[in-house]
Amino acid sequence: METIKLNNSRECPIIGIGTFLLKPDEAENSVREALQLGCRLVDTANAYGNERAVGRGIKDSGVARGDIFLSTKLWPTEYENPNAVDDTLKRLGTDYIDLLYVHQPAGNWIAGYRQIEKAVCDGTVRSIGISNFEGKYFEQLKEIWEIVPQFIQVEAHPYFTQQDLLSELDEFDMKLMAWYPLGHGDKSLVEEPIFVQLAEKYGKSPAQIILRWHTQMSFVVIPGSKNIEHIKDNLDIFDFKLTNDEMSQIAQLDKGKRYHQRTEEALERYAATAPVYED
Repeated sequence: METIKLNNSRECPIIGIGTFLLKPDEAENSVREALQLGCRLVDTANAYGNERAVGRGIKDSGVARGDIFLSTKLWPTEYENPNAVDDTLKRLGTDYIDLLYVHQPAGNWIAGYRQIEKAVCDGTVRSIGISNFEGKYFEQLKEIWEIVPQFIQVEAHPYFTQQDLLSELDEFDMKLMAWYPLGHGDKSLVEEPIFVQLAEKYGKSPAQIILRWHTQMSFVVIPGSKNIEHIKDNLDIFDFKLTNDEMSQIAQLDKGKRYHQRTEEALERYAATAPVYED
């Protein structure tokens, strides 16, 4: 499994399993199977309602905890909860988290960031992430951070390559973790002629070509699936490499198309609506 070096000198696998929209039993099964297939990066969040299931999947996989890079996210209603990190650890059944994100720039997100910084100093969190902190929110964060984040998690795919953001990340050697890496299942993206042609050339699927593009862009990618064959295919992308010319052709697809439009009204809802945790 390829890894990427972070600005705190830690290593993170460049592809993993995401658990967004997976029910607890689905998340538990997907995490267990993915780890047994060789995956070593697992991503979840307070708001997904499946952290306990993810913890069970990790435990049942038989893979040593020290070999797994586990990331999760604090939800806005948890930012001012002094026990938020400890509560998250308990749900996951672990004594440390490899990467903990501030999930949204909503509510008192500065308190949330400070809480994660403290957890890094205490040793219960090893790396800090920010999720969806684009534009003015990233600028505001730069004014207050004491520890520079290692990751930002945002929407990214060949239709939306985040070029403006990437130039800012380079200044701090921050890495990008992509959500909606396949364009939220948009057939027009997956079936672009360049991906169909490259799939035939390399004996892969168009989705595998797109995931390989992500890794060659140095994006960490976390496709989610409850289909074990899809999980297996998603991990099977390291026996070929796209050429510079092919990467340049794919770059021409960027048209600034987002599949998720965040609004200020949505951020207000996030600040007020607590996650529903699995029993």
